[in-house]
Amino acid sequence: MRTPRPFAGHVDDRGGVTVFVAICVVALLGIIGVAVDGGGKMRATERADFIATEAARAGGQAIDPAQAVPGNAITVDSQAAQAAAQAYLRSAHMAGTVAVSADGKTLTVTTTGSYDTKFLSVAGIGSLSVTGHGTATLLHGVTVPEGP
Repeated sequence: MRTPRPFAGHVDDRGGVTVFVAICVVALLGIIGVAVDGGGKMRATERADFIATEAARAGGQAIDPAQAVPGNAITVDSQAAQAAAQAYLRSAHMAGTVAVSADGKTLTVTTTGSYDTKFLSVAGIGSLSVTGHGTATLLHGVTVPEGP
């Protein structure tokens, strides 16, 4: 029995759907990977911000008693504040820097870390860096208005 010959100008497209599906699957996995790892980086950044803010608050508790007890000023003890903030960062397993303003009223913490990717590692991106920021400001004698 003879196999029928294709009509003149007829192109054989067997296997064309398989290539199309393979390309779509790879693209879909790429989109899912970017969404998953993008969300993971956002969560890691939120955590870094949270830890920086809490470290700043912990450092802000270290007021200078030599100024506060006689009522001269409410400022942080710079060394004790930095040590308290760094201790909090160590307990949270996060690296960071601590800075005290010149007037001793504001403590700023910047944290650095990384997010290990789940999908993007296939493309050679094994981790994404994250940074968090937190500030604590000493307030003294501030009256908070009550609601209606």
